Amino acid sequence: MITVDDLIALMRNYNPRTDEALLRRAWDYGERMHEGQSRHSGEPYFTHPAAVAAILTEMRLDDATIVTALLHDTIEDTRSTYAEVARLFGEDIAELVDGVTKLTNLQLSSSEAKQAENFRKLLIAMSRDLRVILVKLADRLHNMRTIRSMRPDKQAQKARETMDIYAPLAGRMGMQWMREELEDLAFRVLNPEARNSILRRFITLQREAGDVVHRITADIRTELVHAGIEASVYGRAKKPFSVWRKMQDKELAFSRLSDIYGFRVIVGDVAQCYQVLGLIHRRWRAVPGRFKDYISQPKTNGYRSIHTTVSGRDGKRVEVQIRTREMHEVAEAGVAAHWAYKDGKRTANPFAVDPAKWVSTLTEGLGASDDNDAFLEHVKLEMYSDQVFCFTPKGDVVQLPRGATPLDFAYAIHTRIGDSCVSAKVDGLRVPLWTRLKNGQSVEIITAEGQRPQGTWIDIVVTGRAKAAIRRSLREEDRERFIRLGAELARVAFEHVGRKVSDKALATAAKALGIPGGREELLARLGAAEMSARAVVEVLYPELADQTGELVDARRPVVGLEPEQSFRRAACCQPLPGERIVGITYRGKGVVAHAIDCDALADYEEQTERWIDLRWHEGRHEAVHVVTLEMTISNDAGVLGRICSLIGEQKANISDLSFVDRKPDFYRLLIEVELRDVEHLHQLMTALEAENDVAQIARHRDPNRRP
Repeated sequence: MITVDDLIALMRNYNPRTDEALLRRAWDYGERMHEGQSRHSGEPYFTHPAAVAAILTEMRLDDATIVTALLHDTIEDTRSTYAEVARLFGEDIAELVDGVTKLTNLQLSSSEAKQAENFRKLLIAMSRDLRVILVKLADRLHNMRTIRSMRPDKQAQKARETMDIYAPLAGRMGMQWMREELEDLAFRVLNPEARNSILRRFITLQREAGDVVHRITADIRTELVHAGIEASVYGRAKKPFSVWRKMQDKELAFSRLSDIYGFRVIVGDVAQCYQVLGLIHRRWRAVPGRFKDYISQPKTNGYRSIHTTVSGRDGKRVEVQIRTREMHEVAEAGVAAHWAYKDGKRTANPFAVDPAKWVSTLTEGLGASDDNDAFLEHVKLEMYSDQVFCFTPKGDVVQLPRGATPLDFAYAIHTRIGDSCVSAKVDGLRVPLWTRLKNGQSVEIITAEGQRPQGTWIDIVVTGRAKAAIRRSLREEDRERFIRLGAELARVAFEHVGRKVSDKALATAAKALGIPGGREELLARLGAAEMSARAVVEVLYPELADQTGELVDARRPVVGLEPEQSFRRAACCQPLPGERIVGITYRGKGVVAHAIDCDALADYEEQTERWIDLRWHEGRHEAVHVVTLEMTISNDAGVLGRICSLIGEQKANISDLSFVDRKPDFYRLLIEVELRDVEHLHQLMTALEAENDVAQIARHRDPNRRP
């Protein structure tokens, strides 16, 4: 484990004026707060915050960020509070620690609606202080480096989240080294066979061809020496995941891949960058279409460099990146270069981007849509996209993701320009609206009054901003007509299954389908053929679940039991197949399965020897798992009978029923029903909630019913 003296030494390498007393106070406080806590590996928990702080020193960050790393789990996992951190270390650090805590609690790999909301919170945190994200990325990097000590299912979940969210975010922020390491660590968990295969092929290639990297590096250095240019040259084989992705994208075998080696030349000034480019192209043959000049057209995160691909020794393609030392510092630190220190002072790097401006380019237009689909589509495009730079006729630069069209260009200028676009000229020539734009092209948009977006435009554009604007315009233009048509479609679909459509049923379906805007928006989408009336009926009255799967033995429906151990579900939380569970051993009672969020588990936190890792068998479960529902229904003739009949129609059996409260106008009752799994529960509750005579329904859990 790194010590506080080691951490201070790392900081003094780039900031001799670092506040040693502050760091020691933060170290002592964090170590004291986490005393007695352990990681999954068995190490003291504080080894993790200390390692996160050490990672951030590699980016030469300020004292406040390093202290935040040391304290980033205190508010969440210890008795520490925001007020105490603010009193001891100041409001600035307390705000940062609180920001990291809130990010840690976001479930970015959750359901679509929840994920969209959490993405919004992520972007808000970024806009307030980007250092919160830097600490979170370093936290995730260390967790991925030590992921082997976690359960396999937890490893897979963390790896997928890292691959989907954190790795592209690090790349978008300009920290390519972190993106590559996060991707490779996640790749090792998600597809270890593929990664090992690529590593074995690299070893075979090196054995057959020798050290290619060393030879090509020496060749480049020789050319530079002859030209009298002082430069640093580095080379390496690309990361296994980068190679794997290229194999998948191009559908090529490893033996047919080129460009699996990368080289970097770092020089003193911009003029030498172009001089080195000339030397490289004279010595080796340039590959057409593989040249990018990010010096004249830098990325939004401040990245500047020249990229070129050439045919090197034995015809092997290699990528060469050429940049100055200042550009290299930004390329390594990305947006974090704004806070970087050198010799005790904030580095005045002319290429470091202003974090506030960078966040505005990422979040521009994201708040305009309430549609989860459009929002997620937009933000993920922004996270992943490589950029192309095009010009307006006046010479203004418009940045777009690769693959963008003139329509995307029009919407990037203004929604009104996009909506009224009829054609476009690229470099003076009229082109179709689906033309893919390239770097450096000049684009002129031709508009006409009365023009409205066409439905086919959705398939032409690639930016979330354009897609959201087109969908919004199409819906608004014919909204009333679509609502009327949707109402008729819904009426016919409901009558087909013997049901009467009602406003409440449609509102319930809209809620179940995650459609903002409720009943009217649901009808508008039905009328616009964006969804089917059958889907609405099925979410309220789903047919019997697929019966083709293997039937699970109801006596032992879980995996993880010893042969002699008996099993039963906890009465307090009544877990169902499909929910995460944990087993607790009881003397004379065997193993009792609790839902992972059951309050009763708090009683066994200090008795970890009694915990057993359980999971439900995959397959088709019998409808024998009892769950209690609490319902409030109208006190009218025939209502209870209709409710019972509806439960039977959903293939659920009522095993018990008791009244909790009887009033002149309503009943409150508890109904025990036998269900297959959690999906069966959701189907039943959705169907009941759609009934006009059901005022309220919820799953009932009784914490007093203990084993």
